[in-house]
Parts: sequence; C-alpha cells; structure tokens
Amino acid sequence: MSMNFIRKLPLPMDMKEKYPVSMKVAETIQKRNDEIKDVFAGRSDKFALIIGPCSADREDAVMEYMHRLKALQEKVEEKILIIPRIYTNKPRTTGEGYKGMASQPDPTKKPDLYEGLLSIRRLHTRAIEETGFTCADEMLYPENYRYLSDVLGYVAIGARSVENQQHRLTSSGIELPVGMKNPTAGDYSVMLNSIVAAQRSHMFVYRGWEVETTGNPYAHAILRGYVNKQGASHPNYHYEDLALLHEMYAEKDVENMGVVIDTNHSNSGKKYLEQIRIAKEIMHSRNTNDEMKKFVKGLMIESYLEDGTQKVEDGVFGKSITDPCLGWEKTERLVLDLADRV
Repeated sequence: MSMNFIRKLPLPMDMKEKYPVSMKVAETIQKRNDEIKDVFAGRSDKFALIIGPCSADREDAVMEYMHRLKALQEKVEEKILIIPRIYTNKPRTTGEGYKGMASQPDPTKKPDLYEGLLSIRRLHTRAIEETGFTCADEMLYPENYRYLSDVLGYVAIGARSVENQQHRLTSSGIELPVGMKNPTAGDYSVMLNSIVAAQRSHMFVYRGWEVETTGNPYAHAILRGYVNKQGASHPNYHYEDLALLHEMYAEKDVENMGVVIDTNHSNSGKKYLEQIRIAKEIMHSRNTNDEMKKFVKGLMIESYLEDGTQKVEDGVFGKSITDPCLGWEKTERLVLDLADRV
C-alpha cells in the first residue's frame, strides 16, 4: 500500500487569477443568481427546473445542449427558471467507472486532474458567456468547490455525501441555493439535519484555513427516492411523501422551506423514460393546494441530446456515458408541458 504524490495542483485563487471572469460576465452571474435565490426564498413564483446530463462528458456536446436549452428557456421564461446541470464530478458506488470531467476531461484518455480542473472552469464559464446560464454542479469534494465558486448558480449535495460533516459545514458558507438530497436509505431526518446544519454558522478547518461561515438560508431538500435493505428502489415523490416531509420540515427552525424532486435515480428506478410521467404527477400534487405549491420549488431531470446511455467507446455525440437520460425531443415536449402546468 502506498500513496504517490504526483504533482501539486494550483490553489483556487491562483486559478481564478489565471482564468478570471470578465466584468460583464460577473454582472451576468450576479443578476442570474439573484433570480435563482428569489425562487428559493419565495420572492419569485417561477418554478425551478434543474435539468441536464447525468454527467458532463465533453464540452462540445454540453454546449450544444446549453444553446438548445437557452432557446427553450425563452419560450417558458414567464413560468420556469431553467438551471442547467453541468455535473463535473460523479460519485461511483464502488469507486469504479467514469468520475467526471474534473478527474478525466477526456473519457477516452487517462485521468488528468490538473487538466480536469481547467476544463470544468472553462466549461462553466463558457456556458455563462454564450447563454447567460449559471449552472448547477454537485459538490462531491468540498475542497474543490472554490475552483468554481464564482461561476456556479446552484450546488447539489448527493445522497452519499449528505451525512458528511465537511459537506454540511462547507454548504453553510456557500452564497447560493444548496440542495441536500435524502440519503440512499431514505431517512428524511438525516436530510433535514443537514439543512439545519447548513443554515447555521460554523467555525472549522477548510483547505488549511480556520474559517467562519454565516450560514446559508437557501439550503433546502431534494427527494431522490431510496433503496431498501435488499437494494430495491422505492420512490418518495408521491403526495403523501411530500406532505410528510412538509410536516417534519415545519418542526425545524429553518428559513425558506422548500423541496426539489429528482425525477430519476431511485424515484424512477433509473428507468429514465419514467421521468416524464413522474414530473407530471408531481405537478399535479403541487397544484393540490397553495401550501404545496409554495413548498415544491422545482424538479431535477436528467436529459441530454440523445435518449439512453452508452459505453464510452460507442462515441455517440450527446448520449450519456453514465445514467440514461431523456433525449432532446422528449425534453423539449416535457418542459413545454410543465410550463402549462405551473
């Protein structure tokens, strides 16, 4: 057993100085992120749609998807706020498989973390420059967050990470909406405790610094389904699930109660086409009463240019190499339909 130290990676501040955002882009980020915060604080009645590939795998395909989303956003802008997924880190259940652009900027080549950090900063920045979108990414590694902290619009904490203390404390210092997923076993209380922790101030060690945070009032819940002891998937998007969460949430001393529902993962049993039916059922539940309408802030949908999934060596442009996604035609129809149901 050994650990080989390959090379020292640049500090986030050094990378930001070397690859800065322009003043114009910074203004776009500020305006855009204020809109996103307004949704999660209840100051806007727009519906959030966090949508995009399971994993960002190549810049050209992701940017093609971004431009299509931009045109679609213009059609639904009065009702829906689209927050594209550019997920550059991927958790792997067994530690094997494609771990995202941050680790492997070219999935056909060996991992290269230095080039990976450059590639993900370039991709997120390019999305803002060309489409005006600040995007969502998963904070799989809290120590890497600072490389992208000035270009993101939304942060997700995954089901495997939500119980981790460093994720919770780091989230308390993020000035963006942070979605906390329920753990894979489905326990609401774990997720809610994570939200409480993220909304409180803390002092802790981060990247070799003693830091103090003020708390994040935009931390909220994400329901993604769960698995039982036998590993079988079970959903938690039905009205009864939402009502129970609302009841438990209200007992906590937190700001801006809200939930986003992930239509894939264990909610769909990874049957990606089910996302269409699930999304429509959630909208029906949301429209049941004013309290539920205020509570359900948005949906999370996995979508790309082509339906399904593929092996890396297949090389189909815009087709997921991790979990299967809805293709563009189905995505466009679904988003237009959701706008009519908001």
